[in-house]
Amino acid sequence: MAEKSPYHDSSYGSEDERTNSQDSRLEKETLIIKSDVEAQSRHTRAQSTATIAPEYQIPTSTKYLYLALYFGLNLTLTLYNKAVLGKFAFPWLLTTLHTTSASLGCYILMLRGHFKLSKLTTREHLVLISFSFLFTVNIAISNVSLAMVSVPFHQIMRSTCPIFTILIYRFFYGRTYSQATYISLIPVILGVGLATYGDYYFTGIGFTLTLFGVVLSALKTVMSNRIMTGSLALPALEILLRMSPLAALQSLLYAVATGEASAFLAWVAEGNLTPSYSSALLGNGLLAFLLNVSSFQTNKLAGALTMTVCANLKQCLTVLLGILLFDVTVGVWNGAGMLVTLVGAGIYSKVELDSKGKKVEATMAKDLRGDADAAPRVS
Repeated sequence: MAEKSPYHDSSYGSEDERTNSQDSRLEKETLIIKSDVEAQSRHTRAQSTATIAPEYQIPTSTKYLYLALYFGLNLTLTLYNKAVLGKFAFPWLLTTLHTTSASLGCYILMLRGHFKLSKLTTREHLVLISFSFLFTVNIAISNVSLAMVSVPFHQIMRSTCPIFTILIYRFFYGRTYSQATYISLIPVILGVGLATYGDYYFTGIGFTLTLFGVVLSALKTVMSNRIMTGSLALPALEILLRMSPLAALQSLLYAVATGEASAFLAWVAEGNLTPSYSSALLGNGLLAFLLNVSSFQTNKLAGALTMTVCANLKQCLTVLLGILLFDVTVGVWNGAGMLVTLVGAGIYSKVELDSKGKKVEATMAKDLRGDADAAPRVS
């Protein structure tokens, strides 16, 4: 029998065992590296997605569906007010009705389990309170300025809202749009100017207040979007539930302060508030609730700039429906303006759709490059 070498130590095992052990360790190290790379890749993709504006992450068909619903409800409410309510000369009380309807509707939906209230910090509560004031002040400035300028001038000033939306995003959030997007807004704005062309009249303070109202409107639209897509990320229904009671109270107080509430009571005493008119007001409140929900949700999905473009398009469509339904007479320039606005809106939609595709492709290419650079190299 062969003697064992005095230098042989069985604790190290055979040569094959040592080789297998090394291979096993190498496989484990490779798996760990692959796991780290996959985690890093997921993190990189998450960061890349975060750099894309929320509206570019939404399917185009979904955005168009919500935009169509928003347009439908908006135009329906406008025509409903003209055809059914007529000259209801109490704008602040009408705003109180709308915000109260929003409060009640959202509260019922919450009770039915459609959403739950988030736990907010004191700072976040203050943000929503500030937003409710912005909502009310925007209406106040618009109503006051309208008494100091002609309607055509007021409309053409409001058509510049997309410009101020871009400026707010640029200076406060560092966000820019493509040059094609900026160019596509030109016919949208000029078209509204032509469509609403008429007797332009304004006073110095009227011009200032109208311009201030446009800035506030753009700020309100941007703030709505940021509250739903930024750090708060609240759903549309929760924002409405938290903001609407405050706005309703503020509107009611303003109606009392301006004497509108007293005028309304006198109007009721004259027997104008019949059961049928009361039903019409309730129907108006229901439509306003549906429009508010649609407006906030569409803003979240389509973006603040798109909402301001839609507001311009809505002005032209309102004039067009007035021609068809109420025999409103317009001139050649007004008709040309409507056509220019519609073409501009189509160009804007195409540009934004192309921008979405380019941003997604750029993000995917960046992810692929990052994955390739981070791929494990095991010799």
